[in-house]
Amino acid sequence: MAKRSRTTTIRKKGARPKSVGSTSARFLPLWLDYLRAECQLSENTLVAYRRDMRRFFLWLGKRPLQKLSIKQLGQYVQWLHGQSLAPASIARHVASMKMFFRFLQLEGMLKENVAELLGSPKLWQRVPDVLSVDVVAKLLASPKKPDPYPRRDRAMLELLYATGCRASEISGLRLSDFNAKEKFIRAHGKGDKERMVPLGRQAILAVEDYLQHERESLAVRAGADPIWLLLSSRGGRLQRERIWELFKKYAQRLGLADTVSPHTMRHSFATHLLSGGADLRQVQEMLGHASIATTQRYTHVDISRLQKVHGNFHPRA
Repeated sequence: MAKRSRTTTIRKKGARPKSVGSTSARFLPLWLDYLRAECQLSENTLVAYRRDMRRFFLWLGKRPLQKLSIKQLGQYVQWLHGQSLAPASIARHVASMKMFFRFLQLEGMLKENVAELLGSPKLWQRVPDVLSVDVVAKLLASPKKPDPYPRRDRAMLELLYATGCRASEISGLRLSDFNAKEKFIRAHGKGDKERMVPLGRQAILAVEDYLQHERESLAVRAGADPIWLLLSSRGGRLQRERIWELFKKYAQRLGLADTVSPHTMRHSFATHLLSGGADLRQVQEMLGHASIATTQRYTHVDISRLQKVHGNFHPRA
């Protein structure tokens, strides 16, 4: 968190801290403004924090926040478990709540921060869902007539698999980020960090096919020359939510599980690279992971390559 002297800039001049009561949700916009201005958090992160805290306020009801006990906060965590949330999601909810409490305490709106006594839920390592190479190939070929924009959708799917980018990163691709000659795209990741990701021949062909036969007809609907690579039916940016909807449509067409999502392509990208012998550090760079530990979870997915190495070289195999 930022130093105490900086948080006072958010409060209106001359305003006195008020006690937090059952209407504590009114401090949510103030907290989000602080995270945006002082902590420089991205809008996607703020959306997640806002959603987490709204769920907290739903649980809180009319109970005064400043009178909550550690036992009651423990009940909140149990309540989250009852909402069938994933362990990582529960951990983020707890972290969001702790940050909110800490902000209120720093601003003088809360005398004691009982949330600091609450431990973070322990996460167990979950093996990511991964599609086989054959299933990926069928998925990439699934957009076709009478789909409204099969070339755009095929380019979208090819980019997801060829780069391992998040749906939000694919949505944020500009036309200038695509370099067919040098065979790479420029991805804009979390925290506005840029990275260059190589492109394969099939992905380049799919994007060029879309650019030659569909993008222009979509672009004219915007009334101006749009900067985005993938365009919506109205000529604007193909939003992250729409990418999810389109991906789900094609996944359901193949009868894939409901859990399969654009992020599954990211998992498949990493796993298939490691299965082919790619270096873990190189995969980390392409995925845009800040920590190698995040990338290492993919080494648990494909045990077959390790077994082959063990069988070929261990004297007692």
